[in-house]
Amino acid sequence: MTSTRATLQQVAERAGVSLASTSRALHGTGASKAMVERVRAAAAELGYSPDAVGRSLRMKKTFQIAFAVADIGNPVYVEMMRAIHGVLAPHGYRVVVMTTGDTTGSTADLVRSLNSGFVDGMVISPLRTDDRLIQEIQQAAVPVVVIGRALGDHGISSVSTDSAGGIGAAVRHLHAIGRRRVGFLNGPLDTTPGEARQRGFDAAVRAEGFAAERIEVEIAGDFTVAAGLEAARRLFARAPDGAGQLDAVVAANDLLAIGVIHAARELGLSVPQDVAVTGMDDIEIGRVFHPSLTSVSLGSTERGRAAAQLMLRLTEDPGQQAQQVAVGPALIVRKSTDGGAR
Repeated sequence: MTSTRATLQQVAERAGVSLASTSRALHGTGASKAMVERVRAAAAELGYSPDAVGRSLRMKKTFQIAFAVADIGNPVYVEMMRAIHGVLAPHGYRVVVMTTGDTTGSTADLVRSLNSGFVDGMVISPLRTDDRLIQEIQQAAVPVVVIGRALGDHGISSVSTDSAGGIGAAVRHLHAIGRRRVGFLNGPLDTTPGEARQRGFDAAVRAEGFAAERIEVEIAGDFTVAAGLEAARRLFARAPDGAGQLDAVVAANDLLAIGVIHAARELGLSVPQDVAVTGMDDIEIGRVFHPSLTSVSLGSTERGRAAAQLMLRLTEDPGQQAQQVAVGPALIVRKSTDGGAR
């Protein structure tokens, strides 16, 4: 037994509106809320599903936007992806998630692959940026928006944040609650966040007057919990007086901070009474962790939303000038530092 697929014309007739209005309502563009509800109800009654292939061929668009990141398991990117989807979906776009790899070469190769036309644009959040990657973005066949470094001087639309300033806010907070023996657990220094956060930490401890002999720095292999735990063990073990030498640790992101807390517990230390811990990114797991994690929010949702809005403008008018958006950091104090001075 065969069934006849409902057409757009039949949906329009059922809803009692024009064919053009039906199309706009189904794609979430140029239609009132009442119109959208009316047309979608008619489509549901008829079992109508859009012909995505036909639509793409007619409009010479894929209605797909790629979101490319180094680590799709990082909760920061998950929050960005949700925000990007929330902006793009009402305009008929699907979000395709991709991994860039951990080198600028593999990232540049991915950007070059855009010339094959499998997406209408890409939002990319690279850990590392070099001249080749910048050149590939500039020459890409479709619009590219970067979440990370501000790249306006290269004619690239980007959404940036002040992670160096965010680390500074964490250091000032620890100094204000009386912590004087501070460690910094960073990720790789050859990454954009690693370089910026190291710079922010160095400037902040100088400004707050921390004694040089009471500062310890350790570098993790990447920005994960496992790498944070391993590096935190080295950080605590290297302290001249044992673990008690440090009464605070600033971690370059929340995943590293969770690794720090685990390492502290292995040594019988209490957080925050013995050692206060701060992170960065304000991911959901940090908010419900025990103790809840003091963190610097870099506005993951806001950055994702801003990038998607830039992408929409560029897909509508690829020739417009590059735009830059900056999202500021915000320190959120929770239980992992709420122990006062020692």
